[in-house]
Parts: sequence; C-alpha cells; structure tokens
Amino acid sequence: MINQTSPQIPSNTWNRLIGLGWDKPYTVRYASNIDDGPWYGMPLGGFGAGCIGRSSRGDFNLWHIDGGEHIFQNVPACQFSVFESNSISSQAYALCTQPPEDSILKEWQWYPAPSVDKETGTYHALYPRSWFVYENVFQAKLTCEQFSPIWAGNYQETSYPVAVFRWNAHNPTDAPITLSIMLTWQNMVGWFTNTLKSPEVRVRDDGSPVYEYQPRWGESKGNYNQIVENAQHFGCVFGRVGSKDPLEEGDGTWCIATLKHPQVEVFHHTRWNPVGTGEDVWQSFAANGSLPNHIDTTPADNTQIGAAIAIRFTLQPGETWEIPFVLAWDLPVTEFAAEVNYYRRYTNFFGNNGQNAWAIASTALEQYQIWQQQIQNWQQPILDREDLPSWFKMALFNELYDLTSGGTLWSAASERDPVGQFAVLECLDYRWYESLDVRLYGSFGLLLLFPELEKSVMRAFARAIPESDDTPRVIGYYYTIKAESPIAVRKTAGATPHDLGAPNEHVWQKTNYTSYQDCNLWKDLGCDFVLQVYRDFLFTGANDVEFLADCWNAIVETLNYLKTFDLDGDGIPENSGAPDQTFDDWRLQGVSAYCGGLWLAALEAAIAISDILLNHNSNIDALALQKSTYESWLAQSRPIYEEKLWNGQYYRLDSESGSDVVMADQLCGQFYARLLGLPDIVPSDRALSALKTVYDACFLKFYDGQFGAANGVRPDGSPENPQATHPLEVWTGINFGLAAFLVQMGMKDEGLRLTQAVVQQIYDNGLQFRTPEAITAAGTFRACVYLRAMAIWAIYLVIS
Repeated sequence: MINQTSPQIPSNTWNRLIGLGWDKPYTVRYASNIDDGPWYGMPLGGFGAGCIGRSSRGDFNLWHIDGGEHIFQNVPACQFSVFESNSISSQAYALCTQPPEDSILKEWQWYPAPSVDKETGTYHALYPRSWFVYENVFQAKLTCEQFSPIWAGNYQETSYPVAVFRWNAHNPTDAPITLSIMLTWQNMVGWFTNTLKSPEVRVRDDGSPVYEYQPRWGESKGNYNQIVENAQHFGCVFGRVGSKDPLEEGDGTWCIATLKHPQVEVFHHTRWNPVGTGEDVWQSFAANGSLPNHIDTTPADNTQIGAAIAIRFTLQPGETWEIPFVLAWDLPVTEFAAEVNYYRRYTNFFGNNGQNAWAIASTALEQYQIWQQQIQNWQQPILDREDLPSWFKMALFNELYDLTSGGTLWSAASERDPVGQFAVLECLDYRWYESLDVRLYGSFGLLLLFPELEKSVMRAFARAIPESDDTPRVIGYYYTIKAESPIAVRKTAGATPHDLGAPNEHVWQKTNYTSYQDCNLWKDLGCDFVLQVYRDFLFTGANDVEFLADCWNAIVETLNYLKTFDLDGDGIPENSGAPDQTFDDWRLQGVSAYCGGLWLAALEAAIAISDILLNHNSNIDALALQKSTYESWLAQSRPIYEEKLWNGQYYRLDSESGSDVVMADQLCGQFYARLLGLPDIVPSDRALSALKTVYDACFLKFYDGQFGAANGVRPDGSPENPQATHPLEVWTGINFGLAAFLVQMGMKDEGLRLTQAVVQQIYDNGLQFRTPEAITAAGTFRACVYLRAMAIWAIYLVIS
C-alpha cells in the first residue's frame, strides 16, 4: 500500500473535465424512447452479473442489476468522499459535482465543478478501466482508478459482480498531509426485482413492443448492515432478513471492503440515514476524517439504511500510497417470466446461496493487482500499434461497454452449455436479445475476444430454428403508418428467429419477441445465421467441426425455408415490398442488393461447410446431395443478381421499385464472402465502383461528411424522400461495417475517415457509453446502448 508509483493512464482514453456539462447534446428522436441525458460513464461489473455506471461528474447513476432491465437514477449516498488536512487547514468533499436536488444530504460538501478560472480534474475511460484525476482542490495528488476483472479469453473473473477502486495518493508538498477516504453505500438488497411478474405488453408510438418494469426500488424492510473482517480485510456486508429459500431475484448480499494496514486507521458506521441530512456521517468525517464506529445491525422497518467505511492515513512529503476499495454484490438469480429463473455464471465459482458478497470482495482485494495486469497485458499490444489512430483505439475498447451494460445475461454452466448461455440486448428501447441481423456486424467484438460465448449464442439460434410458436400477433409497423395490421404467427418452423427472446418471458427458449415486423418473412435472417456460423468456425481456429455439425441441420432447414420465397424461380428469394430485413422501415421489392447478396454469400458458406463436414462425417450421401443443391442454386442466382441489379456504377436498391437510391450497405454479402475467404459474389471491379459511389454519395455528399454515411441517398447525396426514416439516418454499426469493407477493398484512409466522423459524433456529443443505433443531421438519436456499434471490431479485424 505504501510507496507506490503514480498511476500511468493510457494516452488513448476518452476524457472529459470532471463535472463539465454539454452545451447541446444529442436528444432522442422519438419521445417514447429512452433519453437519460449525457451523464453516462463507463460501467462496472462483470458480464451477466449486473452492472453499475458512474458518470464523469462522479455520481453512481446507472443500475443494470436486474438482468435486462434499466434504471438510471443518481443515488447520492452511494459515493466516495475525501477529507484532507495539514497543520494549517482541513477540507472535505463528497466527490460528485452534482448535489442532490432536494434536501437529501444537505450537510455534505460537494466537489467543485470546473469554472472558467479553474479546472478541478479529469475523467478518463478506456473500458474496462476508468480514472478520476482530482486537481486544484486538494493539496495531495489523488487518482481513483476503477475497473472490473474483464479481459479477453477469460471465462471466470469476467463474470464476477465486483468493482475495484484503486486509489493513489501522492504528497507533492514539503509538509505531511493527512487524508481520509470514505466509501458510503446504501443497502439495496431486494430492490432489483420486477414487482410485475407478468407485465402487459403494449405497442408504443414507434411500433415496438414494450412492457412496464416496476422494481422494488427503495423497499428496505428487513435490510441490515454488519461489519465483517479478517486479518487482512475489513468490510461491511448488506443483507436482508426473511429472504426466501430458494432465493428470488434481487435477494442476496452486497459488500464494501478495503485492506487493513498497520499505518492506516479504519473507521466505520453501519447504520446511517442515506435520505436524511447526512450529518450522522459527515459531522465527524468533515471534522477529522473519522467515523463514530457505530454498530447497529437492527433490520430496517420502513426506513432506508446506509453504511460507511473510511481509511485515514498520513502522507509524508514525497510519499505515495495506494488504497484499494471494493464493491461486490451477490444476487445469484435472474428471473425472466414469473418462476423462470437462472443462476448467473459467477455462481459456478462462488456458489448460489447469495451470501458470498464478502467472499467476492475478499477475492478482489487479494487479486486486484493481478487483474489489472491481465487487463494491461490484453490491451497493450493494441494500444502500442502505430498503424491505428489514437481515437480509434479509444473507441475500439470503449464500445465494448455494451458487453457489460447491455442488459447482459450469462447463465451458469451446464453439461449442455459448458460455459453457460450468453446474450446481450439489441438495445434498451428494443429490449430483446441478440437480434441476429444486428449481430451480423455487432458480434465481432464477442467473436474476437470471447469466442466460446459467441458460439454459445449461435448454438441457441440453431436450437431455435426448428421450433414453432403459433401465437397470433399484431404487427407494430402498420400501427405507425396507420394501416390495418395483418395477424402473424410468432414463429414459423424453419424460419431463423430474429432474436432470442426478452427478459420478461424466457430468453433462449421463447424467441422472436419483437413484433414490429413479421420476422418470419425476413429475407436476411437465414443468411445471417449461415454466415455467422461459418465465420465463427473460421475465426476460432477452423477446427471445431463439432460446432458446424451442431448447426448443420438448422442451416439446411433455414435455407430451404428461405428458398420458398423465390416465387419466380430465378434462384433468389424476393423481398415482398413490406420491410422484411434489418432496415425494417424501408420497403424493398423484388431481388434486392442487400438480401440478394447475403443469399449468394450464404450459399457459398453452406457449400464450404458441407465440404468440411464431408471430410468428417459418415453421412456422405446426404451431405453431397445438399452441397449439390446449393451449388445449383448459386449457379442460377449469381447471373440474375448481376442482370437485375448492376447499373454500370453501383448495385440498384432492388429490381422492382425503380429507385435510384445508393444503399450504403448494398454489398454486405460481398464483404462477408471476402472476409470468409469465399469466392467474390460480384466482380471485384464492380464492387470497388459501387463502394466508391457509396462513399461519395452517402458520406461525402451527405452534409459534407460531418455525420457519417446515410443509409441511402441519391447519387448526388439528396434524399429520395425527405420524410423517410431509415434511409436518412446514420447507423453507427452499419457505418463501422462499411468502413471495414472500405479497408478490405484497399481504401483504408477512406474507411478511417468515415469511422472518425461517427466516433466524433458519439464521443463529442454526450452519447458515450450509450451509443445509439442511429443519429441524424438534426442532432437526434434513436435506440441507445445499441449492439451493432461493436462492429468497430470488424474494422480492427480487417486491418489486422
């Protein structure tokens, strides 16, 4: 703890002055969508364990503790505070620049925000690490590094529900300085469970299905706090009496803890009023950095209760100390629909009785330095690359935030799923898991860093393809255009599902939650499935033949199903005129460049998979017949694609609408074919011509390249329909996918220029750690915390 060196913060962080607001942050496009404002910071917590967010003004305000659900609310009592004194004076601040708006904690002194005359520090973030550097307020140099133990290829610690706060304190003066660091926290046991066990699903103004979430927020009856310690560690455990057996969602324990040391004093207060004036802890802390060592384990009645621990020490001139604090929580159950419960992945290592927050915290205090080194070992080779711009490295790591805060699920391992089952929401507004069209680009980060989790997702889709669900549903899209909706069944056997379900039903078992469109009619999903299966095989060593075999029957079934939409028998399934693909507000008619190209690439991938299986399978005749079928479909389809869509400069949107729109993602199939080492689906010179046209029309001529590439405009950059939605939006993930294609085709400078435009819009305008699906030239966004934006890892893959 003593004589540590000052922390080395990488130069590639996203950083912002502590407490500095935004003059004109992006605002939400649809009133019904979530817009919490720009105060988002890097999340803390392991995959699927629930997570907490702390913003650049210092408040803990994001609470994704209940799997798949969203709470954004500052809890003032959850906070760090610092006391400092020398022989002349003393001062104490709670380290947030935003005081509570009501009279809560009115006795506390809050950290000063920056002014024209004085900056008070800087927040840095490079997921999964972030830093608060405090300046010009305290005489000591203070830095707090925050992280959870997340690094590539790690399937154990990455699941832990824990956050480490590594304080570094240096005395640059020529006189001793006494410091005390206090961590206060509320007892939140029982708060994070939905009181609506079967919430009613309704259609909102953007046509998407939504349900109400009512957590037991603030309900603290039976909650109690108690001191725990051993020879090395000191902490406070938050529990609740009367928890049911078996545990329900939200039951368990929390813990705050720190290290003991002969040269530090440890103080505590086990029960204070977190919604009162705050005097019960602040009076003694502000006076001399102490706490009254008050112990009261009485369970709460109708009151909320908090606890506090503080470490006081004296720094001699030139001395540097390191002080770790840890926050851990053990809430082992995730509940979907009533009584549909899963244990979280971390319970494989700590048990599932909910009493292990102290054990998790103690493990963190023992291993946090090793964890930090593991994170550095993973990140440093990428950060050291001179061929990657600094802003790109920043966004590359920070876009992984979604693997923590995207409503992430990671279930305990089983014999069938040896690393558990995994899922991330499409976004907070479209609250269903692993939307397959979105993850076509958005899953590259998971694939490259946690390949076993990636394959677990694809196995879940393979299991779902043969299933059916005849539940009738109204389609939300028709609601938005004020037309009568057809009734569609939820899931047709053989159709690739759009998603793996929602947190209010039964994820992994009950799929196709979204009802905005009839996803049984989509022409890209089956192709997306085949391409991702083959991609995952290739980029995880090209030796997991069992994975291909597990998915093969589903590949056959879904391609046969998709072929039934080839109504004219020309070899390519036609789009129906209704929005029936990932651009689900955009009508395509006949053979389309987007879906037709994916079809060609998927056939090539299926042929390649059948070749591999033929070398490892006894059922040769059936495989050979299937391969022959795909070869005949491909031979018929390829010339049709060129004949119907190539216009001499780029590929038409589709064959029947007559539109001259240049679609940004028209050659997604070509990108994937080349990525997977398959034959080009179009001549390379035509692909390059189309790509240059896209870059010019959709990016350079769309508001002079300020925002990124619009999904679809005319060759001169003008809109076909100024009232259109999807064509005139800049989709972050599609832009990153397009940039990867540009790099792949030898246009690296153009690809990075496009990427930089989008990254700047996100990180300069209050969208950090809530990257949306879409932004507009009007400064609005749609669908925050979006999965597809992790497509930035596709750029990294292609560059590498």
